[in-house]
Amino acid sequence: MTDRDEIGLSRREVVKGTGAVAVTLAAATWPASASLAADGQTVTGIVFEDRSHAGRRQAGDKGIAGVLVSNGREIAKTDGEGRYTLPIEDGMVIFVIKPTGYAVPLDENNLPRFFYIHQPEGSPADLNLHFRGIAPTGPLPASVDFPLRKTDEASSFDVIMFTDPQPESDVEVSFIRDAVVNRVIGMKAAFGITTGDLMFDDLSLYNRYNRIIGQIGLPWYSIGGNHDLNFEARDRGFSRETFKRVFGPAYYAFEYGGAVFIMLDNVDYLGGNAAKPRESGKYEGRFDEKQLGFVANLLKEVPTDKLVVACMHIPLRTYLGPDDPVVSTANARALLELLSGRPNTVSFSGHTHTTEHHYFGAEDGLTGAGPHHHHVMTAVCGSWWSGPFDHCGIPVADSRDGTPNGFHVLSVAGNRYTTRFQPANEPNARQMRIMLDSEFHRAGKEIYRDFRMGQLLGSPIAQENVYATDVVVNLFDGGPRSMVEYLIGNRPAVQMARTVRPDPFVEEVYARNVATKKPWVNAEPCSHLFVARLPGDLEAGTHCLKVRAVDEYGRTHDDNLIVEVTGADMRDKS
Repeated sequence: MTDRDEIGLSRREVVKGTGAVAVTLAAATWPASASLAADGQTVTGIVFEDRSHAGRRQAGDKGIAGVLVSNGREIAKTDGEGRYTLPIEDGMVIFVIKPTGYAVPLDENNLPRFFYIHQPEGSPADLNLHFRGIAPTGPLPASVDFPLRKTDEASSFDVIMFTDPQPESDVEVSFIRDAVVNRVIGMKAAFGITTGDLMFDDLSLYNRYNRIIGQIGLPWYSIGGNHDLNFEARDRGFSRETFKRVFGPAYYAFEYGGAVFIMLDNVDYLGGNAAKPRESGKYEGRFDEKQLGFVANLLKEVPTDKLVVACMHIPLRTYLGPDDPVVSTANARALLELLSGRPNTVSFSGHTHTTEHHYFGAEDGLTGAGPHHHHVMTAVCGSWWSGPFDHCGIPVADSRDGTPNGFHVLSVAGNRYTTRFQPANEPNARQMRIMLDSEFHRAGKEIYRDFRMGQLLGSPIAQENVYATDVVVNLFDGGPRSMVEYLIGNRPAVQMARTVRPDPFVEEVYARNVATKKPWVNAEPCSHLFVARLPGDLEAGTHCLKVRAVDEYGRTHDDNLIVEVTGADMRDKS
């Protein structure tokens, strides 16, 4: 199977110029200008200010000093004329690390073009890739040049943060368009990021997906997930051939507004299933040594007071399996050691289709400053586009920890940051769900599935059951630093305890919608549930239960639930 149509800029023929051969390369093999030369052990070029917006160096386009360029391991800084030199090997991607105050070229889908792929023979033919990889790039150009354009970048800005859109069909690409992208268009932000699983194995959908994301109108940076792999690869080495052709290097970095964004690939591919080479593969969460070397070399050039934002697919740690390398990064400590001594760092991931906050300290390898905040973000697809359909025919797709599907917004102000959660389907960006749980028998009982449905953990409740009824709040983007309390009438506020367990609401939703649920989707422990018992002496009648929550950043959120308690004085006596 091949991709449905060309992705990125169309490939153009070599054009003969005066005194040298110049080539305009495909999007996957930018730069805009180069001169052919014999292969060598080093690559050199110029980073220049593209004043003419021609995409290739013109008379008067001066080189820019002090810009970082990398081969994915070493980093060079351009000299006074904007020139750099780096070692190079077959398969390397040379990329410029965009500095603050400059922009890189974008293609027609707003994908940043800041790299040159050096793969003279292209993707190995013997892999027989199911999805198109890299075409032969030919001899190394004599000069690999990168155009940058001056632009104003404020030190306070927003970033749209996606993870796991993960469509496995054209229908699910439409869900992304209608449920999320339409909502994002018009939001004020500097750029967008997706932290992996752009696809669900069918990489032929990249082109349509990118055209839709491109309509948001922002530069959009991406890294790959475990469902963006070429399964035919034998190991990590050639596992990103299709991703690399479409998006560029598997890991890289850029600056914006004084902050440094490090985009990492911690999906360590271990090879496919020999019996089903195009259907699955094994992987673990791990940073390879070359990538860690890149981070170490980059951070040598970054002042310690700058905000460093690291993005990856597999969490550094997750509540679903802190010691399981399939859902947590086996060598997270290696990255944390590199971030040591920096007081302003944060990292983001996806992968688990849960929402989590973790804080790492000295016991995790972080020294000198801390803690380091790691945010596992809500999946765009939630429960893999499972669940009952709404009135528009889009799955409600509540995540397996009960969080609605959606995305996050990162707000940067100098070297400080906050995030906020944007649910796709909740009215007014509601940040919590309040439930009443007085059921002794939980999901899994036939009587629960067949006869106890309908109230979805609300009221009325009988007065005799009040004493045994819990108030359960799912603070969708809550974590270990969040606090929740509730009030009823003039009674004192009741502090709620954070409890890690499955969300009873999503348990019930999954149980009653088996036909529309993907078979592997089950309610999993939620790290942001808060529980407290209703007052045992709550009288019969109608009450307004008010919940006030303080999130990870100290912001308050309020919501209400009407509680009806049935008793003798509420019965219809007519």
